[in-house]
Amino acid sequence: MCYIICVTEMKDTTITVRVPRKLKEELAKYGVNVSEILRRALEEEVRKRKREELKAAAAELGEFFSRIPDEEIVKGIRETRDSR
Repeated sequence: MCYIICVTEMKDTTITVRVPRKLKEELAKYGVNVSEILRRALEEEVRKRKREELKAAAAELGEFFSRIPDEEIVKGIRETRDSR
């Protein structure tokens, strides 16, 4: 007996956007690839939000490390170098 298992992973999903009819007509008139433009805009928005998230995390770490005296940092670096 032979079994065939077919697994399909859907990598894309659909997002529906409601726009005024006039805008849709103008997009069609100029041959605008709406899917590509929206895809790029959404990707850019995600990149922007990730950058903001990383900046916030970096600021938080900066605040944390600013509370550590410089002497402690230097001591830690020296101990790490000496242990090699």
